[in-house]
Amino acid sequence: MPESKAKIELRVQPNAPRNKIVSLTDGVLQVKIGAPPVRGKANDELISFLSKHLGVSRSALTIVTGYTSRNKVITVDGLSQEEVIQRLSPS
Repeated sequence: MPESKAKIELRVQPNAPRNKIVSLTDGVLQVKIGAPPVRGKANDELISFLSKHLGVSRSALTIVTGYTSRNKVITVDGLSQEEVIQRLSPS
């Protein structure tokens, strides 16, 4: 059975008061991250935050595009697209 790989489109707002999933609109996940966008700190914080929310290891997440942009695409190894959306939907 082939391993699942989901793709998430994100819009990240760095320097937020705390890490928070804001909304899922038109397939784009809006996320606030507390770290500043300096030397990859916001990306590291984003990967940690998402790995905890998804219940996967940090190594299962890869920033595919947008490393230096607010708009990013991240792949998640081991989860289906439906599982990712279900786990990341703001409650």
